[in-house]
Amino acid sequence: MDTAVMEDYLKVIYELERDRGPPVGTSAIADALGVTPPTATRMLEKLAEQALLEREKYSGVELTEHGRAIAIETIRHHRLLEAYLVEHLGYEWEEVHDEAERLEHHISEDFEERIASELDHPPVDPHGEPIPNADLEPPVEEGVKPLSAHEERDTVVVASVRERDVETLRYLEAEGIVPGRELDIVEITPVGTYVLECECDSRQLPESTAERIYVRSASTGEEAATKEVPGL
Repeated sequence: MDTAVMEDYLKVIYELERDRGPPVGTSAIADALGVTPPTATRMLEKLAEQALLEREKYSGVELTEHGRAIAIETIRHHRLLEAYLVEHLGYEWEEVHDEAERLEHHISEDFEERIASELDHPPVDPHGEPIPNADLEPPVEEGVKPLSAHEERDTVVVASVRERDVETLRYLEAEGIVPGRELDIVEITPVGTYVLECECDSRQLPESTAERIYVRSASTGEEAATKEVPGL
């Protein structure tokens, strides 16, 4: 079995479990990976044979403890690499995802630890997402939910940005919608546009982007907002 492909599947399943809860359907996995459902099904069967996930007919799959550990380790590699690329190699936050995707499968544990040490063990990556620790404990994001789950007149603090589209990330950075920034939700229009106020300037986001920006209520986000985000 191709190790990189296996890790990609486990990582995607982990992220879908995080966002939607288990079990995770085959179609959702196929969509996230850009493959056909039959291709995903064949790979899921192989992962089940390796005891990396459990399959329930007509319901979906759920990672085993072993499968979850591999997924978390891959995510740790990915997010540390993103932080290193921004902090030491001058990459912008919209550039690092694809580069880290290529590298995450090929670094040793020693190299991983050297990166972490060089960066002084950062808590989050350039997009604000928590970096799992060396013990591979699932990262915790307390009180975090999508911007789209909030209502008008709420004041929130950006915790992380899960969007990976290059142009959208460039727009968000240009508009100052980055981790640690406080936003006031001024209006949610009938067509789903979020009108935000940030440092007295108005910004607008479509609902599809608001779903990818994770925030905390301002009353609980002050302490979390002090976490250093590499490069921002």
